[in-house]
Amino acid sequence: MKNEFAFGKLNFILLAIGMAIVIIGMVLMSGSGSTSDAFNPDIFSSTRIRVAPVVCLFGYLFMIVAILFPKRTPKE
Repeated sequence: MKNEFAFGKLNFILLAIGMAIVIIGMVLMSGSGSTSDAFNPDIFSSTRIRVAPVVCLFGYLFMIVAILFPKRTPKE
């Protein structure tokens, strides 16, 4: 009896792509913040507030699609 995974190879590839997109979104959100001594206006940049969360959301949605993508089985 052959052990079978719940996901196929394509599902794992799509999940890895989705995770990479989420990591890119998190990197876009990161950066130095303000301290008690100095204010950093870069914390309000459009990249951190608008672009990065949308990139993360797209990555999470892509991962959901990767999970729901049907497994292709070879025809015997």
